[in-house]
Amino acid sequence: MYSESDLQAAVDAKVLTPEAAMAFRSHIASARSAPAADEESFRLITGFNDIFVSIAAIILLVAVAWIGQSIHTALGGAFVALSAWFLAEYFTRKRRMALPSIVLVLAFSGGVFATMVGFLVEHGEAIFGNDPGETVGAILIGAMALITAAATWAHWRRFMVPITVAAGTAALAATAVALVLSITGMPERPDALVMSLVLTAGIGVFALAMWWDRSDRVRQTRRSDVAFWLHLLAAPMIAHPIFHLLGVTEGNDIGSGAAVMVVGIYVLFGLIALAIDRRALLVSALAYVLFALTQLFREFGAVELNVALTAFVIGSALLLLSAFWQNARAVVVGFLPDNLANQLPATTRLVSPQPAS
Repeated sequence: MYSESDLQAAVDAKVLTPEAAMAFRSHIASARSAPAADEESFRLITGFNDIFVSIAAIILLVAVAWIGQSIHTALGGAFVALSAWFLAEYFTRKRRMALPSIVLVLAFSGGVFATMVGFLVEHGEAIFGNDPGETVGAILIGAMALITAAATWAHWRRFMVPITVAAGTAALAATAVALVLSITGMPERPDALVMSLVLTAGIGVFALAMWWDRSDRVRQTRRSDVAFWLHLLAAPMIAHPIFHLLGVTEGNDIGSGAAVMVVGIYVLFGLIALAIDRRALLVSALAYVLFALTQLFREFGAVELNVALTAFVIGSALLLLSAFWQNARAVVVGFLPDNLANQLPATTRLVSPQPAS
């Protein structure tokens, strides 16, 4: 019902004393047999009213998009962006509703981008001709993504919704990829280049997420929520290109060697997830390791039960990891150098409260 940032805000407003807040956190950690930091808490739904308002907002945004598009293609996105900002002034800035705020920031960012796409649909041929070329197309995509990132930054400065940073970062990553493609051009195997660029951008997003995590090692402020969404963005940008380059996404048999490599990469992802105390990498790579284990069981002759055995092994392993997450994390962090371990999220909550931001 209440997030860590809400609790810290109550401390800053002197509604609760820091000692009372720490006692409350300790009580919850004891009741759950796990530190709150390990729960990766983030605010999504504060009540059923969040769902009700989100559904109503989506209906309204679809309506204004339809009306705007009937006037001019670009106005569909513009009406959505303006409406999302107007609604956020009340439901985000005043009511501080979680799920509607996420819906509205995504609608705003998408509306800004859709406005530019609509303008190009209507006037692009007159400006750039029938075939502007791949370089011009990449530059246009990069420019639109950059403008979207700038608009998203303005939204962040106004409303401070944690997912906004991830949305803006995604736009910046798209800008960088598009600009590189505009400079290098498309090679004979564009998928390999694109995936390599996405992987590089994903590592950059991951580094940014760790920067936010490092600024709130006990996860008591909004900074931890920002890091959560950034990790959620970085995980598929890292996992998908790696497994795509290994041939897993093509849907064909990959052989036992590649399957073992996929499982090994997933184990590495698990160690990283334990070290940084984030589970996004494990979830993003789950489909690929399921496919790889299915292939391995098929290679060893368990054709009829390969899917069932795969689900049993992965499900059991993940449940055991969840049950003993703290113990496993303590072991992994214990092997790391002290200067690195001290930059990672804390393994205990024995840290003084931090000011909210």
